Amino acid sequence: MAVVHEPEVISPETEEQHEVVGRGRLVWRRFRRRKLAIAGLVVLVGMFVLAFAGPHLTHWGYLDQDLENGLRGPYADHFFGTTQLGQDVFVRTMKGLQKSLVIGLLTAFFSTGTAAVVGASAGYFGGWADRILMWIVDLLLVLPSFIIIAILSPQFRGKTWLLFVIVLAAFSWMITARIVRGLTLSLREREYVQAARFMGVPSRTIIFRHILPNMSSFLIIDATLNVGGAILAESGLSYFGFGVQFPDVSLGNLIADGVGSALTFPWIFFFPGLCLIVTVLAVNVMGDGLRDALDPYSSAAKARTIK
Repeated sequence: MAVVHEPEVISPETEEQHEVVGRGRLVWRRFRRRKLAIAGLVVLVGMFVLAFAGPHLTHWGYLDQDLENGLRGPYADHFFGTTQLGQDVFVRTMKGLQKSLVIGLLTAFFSTGTAAVVGASAGYFGGWADRILMWIVDLLLVLPSFIIIAILSPQFRGKTWLLFVIVLAAFSWMITARIVRGLTLSLREREYVQAARFMGVPSRTIIFRHILPNMSSFLIIDATLNVGGAILAESGLSYFGFGVQFPDVSLGNLIADGVGSALTFPWIFFFPGLCLIVTVLAVNVMGDGLRDALDPYSSAAKARTIK
């Protein structure tokens, strides 16, 4: 005799539990669908691993000189060839990539963090606090940052490169702060913010626990894209001699060192330039994918605009 199984009845509560997916898992699922963004993430992780593990693959230091093999192309003992002074291009490129990546990450962290605090404070408190903070933002926006950094650059010689990070971050947070301020003006009128205020919760707690977490998607995207912008800015300033100073190296001053021999000894210029292009491209591609994963409406809006 055949046994007939009755269909399983799923209660609304059980169905809702099955449908509810953690936000982190949902973002990762959307991000994983974008193959180009995954490729950018893999490349970026690979560049980090190569930058910090690469120098250990050879016995040369980035300041060591092989005087018998100056200006020699890539071969087994020098993977990327040598410079005019016999220095190993591979180790110098990896050392410069380390510096550029660290500077990009720290600059993005400080600039996005400053923008979040200043913008949220201006939007939440309003009044004189808003006017003063936005006046500072407007003042910094009209200042010629490149000239100011060029003037301050000689003061960094012989000092820590972290000063350069601070100066670079000081001129890269203003536009984001204005956007955060606009978002805060909307969020501060929400019921949960009003309820926290009436319960006597301190303003700083409301800002850091209720307002900023609700714009975390935007802040994460902004910080990611700022990494690429900071790397380009550092490389450009170092190219003109206003960034990382000797004996430290970065991709910018390595490219500057190789420009004069780009056609005759291309490996000196090619490898640092290639690392810069690949790193910035990977960061930007990953940032675009992260933006679409955190805000799926952005991709739909772009599709409508293209149509």
